[in-house]
Amino acid sequence: MSEAIQNRYEFVMLYDVENGNPNGDPDAGNMPRIDPETGYGIVTDVCLKRKVRNYVELVKGDESGWKIYIKEGTPLNKNHQDAYLAVEGIEPDKKASVEKVNEAQQWMCKNFFDVRTFGAVMTTGDNCGQVRGPVQINFSRSIDPIVQQEVTITRQTVTRIEDAEKERTMGRKHIVPYALYRVEGYVSAKLANDARKGTGFSEDDLAMVWEALANLFEHDHSAARGKMATRKLIVFKHDTDLGCAPSHTLFDLVTVQKKEDANPPRSFADYVVTIEKDNVPAGVELIEKL
Repeated sequence: MSEAIQNRYEFVMLYDVENGNPNGDPDAGNMPRIDPETGYGIVTDVCLKRKVRNYVELVKGDESGWKIYIKEGTPLNKNHQDAYLAVEGIEPDKKASVEKVNEAQQWMCKNFFDVRTFGAVMTTGDNCGQVRGPVQINFSRSIDPIVQQEVTITRQTVTRIEDAEKERTMGRKHIVPYALYRVEGYVSAKLANDARKGTGFSEDDLAMVWEALANLFEHDHSAARGKMATRKLIVFKHDTDLGCAPSHTLFDLVTVQKKEDANPPRSFADYVVTIEKDNVPAGVELIEKL
């Protein structure tokens, strides 16, 4: 594993959905999430983090140093127990000293990609502490208000044996005909390198994050999510670990506007993305990954 990162970063990512549900809301019958005051679509941060985890697991499998902490079928406390078994001087199901908890925490950071990337609260069961991840992602928001469409579907079979004489059954799908979403994120070198709580997030980890974001939906296709793709990934790299400009001023350099004749928009080509490269502050490098 390479050394911990030494630079601060911010990024802007644009992605779209066509005839799919990018993030269902369980409080609204799994309809696409929406801001009820404005009608703009939203996608939660944890939704995108889940896709990053899934991509890393596809690429790295169970390779040492790249395990996934929040993983289907694996209780979190089982991972804590593994840390206690690996750290000399502590035992599972027994209270550990502060020093040993810190050792267990560092073991978790070293072995689990998502712990050292996004952070984790690991205080249940065998206490492995709590860390703040250097990579944080905002909620996504659509560029324009979305339409939550409910589509009725049929199938040529039934579920229950007693209904075998019926011709077909009905169901519903919830989709967005088309929407372009924008999400912004942050990478803190300070949280990677902090002497007491640093996760050791490395240059290799950072390269994997960029790769995952660029390919976020390529192995996530399903009947529910429809056609989704990352369209733009714009990275701002600072010369220092503290940074050379406020994040919001960098985000403002990237604007997205719908073309006048695109009403309603139905493809990425219906939008114009403008990047004010000449206004990038000193000490910041703009990198277009996509």
